[in-house]
Amino acid sequence: MTKIMKVTVSPKGETKLETIGFSGSECQNATRDFERALGAVSGEQLTAEYYTTSNEQTVDQQSG
Repeated sequence: MTKIMKVTVSPKGETKLETIGFSGSECQNATRDFERALGAVSGEQLTAEYYTTSNEQTVDQQSG
């Protein structure tokens, strides 16, 4: 599966980092440097992918 990091910047200068295709804490490791560069983190919203292991994703891809 392709891994994507999407950065959105609002007209007010607020940034939002979104990861797609990562599993577990892999997304947090991938975005850590971006978060440091962008400044203070105001919040974090974990998706279902965070709670999925790589093996579970592989099974889902094969069966779907």
